[in-house]
Amino acid sequence: MQTFLGIFIPFLGTTAGAACVFFMKKSLGDLVQRSLAGFAAGVMVAASIWSLLIPAIEQSAAMGKLSFVPAFFGFWFGVLFLLALDHLIPHLHLGSEQAEGPKSKLARTTMMVLAVTLHNIPEGMAVGVMYAGFLAENAQITAASALALSIGIAIQNFPEGAIISMPLRAEGQRKGRAFLGGVLSGVVEPIGAVLTILAAQLVIPVLPYLLSFAAGAMLYVVVEELIPEMSQGKHSNLATVFFAAGFSVMMVLDVALG
Repeated sequence: MQTFLGIFIPFLGTTAGAACVFFMKKSLGDLVQRSLAGFAAGVMVAASIWSLLIPAIEQSAAMGKLSFVPAFFGFWFGVLFLLALDHLIPHLHLGSEQAEGPKSKLARTTMMVLAVTLHNIPEGMAVGVMYAGFLAENAQITAASALALSIGIAIQNFPEGAIISMPLRAEGQRKGRAFLGGVLSGVVEPIGAVLTILAAQLVIPVLPYLLSFAAGAMLYVVVEELIPEMSQGKHSNLATVFFAAGFSVMMVLDVALG
């Protein structure tokens, strides 16, 4: 039950954020969107380091000076996995006029949802691999540290839900459909978490690789999508402050609860 609730916490954050479309009359301003992107980037970078890469290296301590090997290869597998998805799935980032990936006749709003869905895949995997470690009674992963990651991702998912539902509303979608779009973008997280738990339970020795895989995928999203989004236009320094805030929140959660 504890694991079940843990993997759904991030999805609840996305759903709550998407619900903002029912209470906010105006679309989010560019400055607000950049600040929220900065906060999300900070959370994801901190989670990648404290919750994923460091535990991956610690779990490989028996390898001595080569303890970095699983983290190194897992990290690169994660980066290349997201790079492949980026090229295989048509999607449109918020604030962009040109779609990425293969040419498609999909609606603009559909490709916007797909862009955020791509973003959420590594987050779901990160939560899943943490709970897989907890279920395997791994010494470096406790229920508290897994919960800390879930809460941290849920916090940054709240503005993400609003970032997708509000622009969909601005594109002319009804409130209900805009809310549904935000919710659907987050559905991939619990699905990814469950699939990752099942994979890790089958092959426990690959846990360090899975931890670093999720870290690589998350950092790919940060550098490829969030940093450009938070840095464009004027007042990018405010987005940088929000990046620091997100990083600090995730760091405190991981250390205090872990």
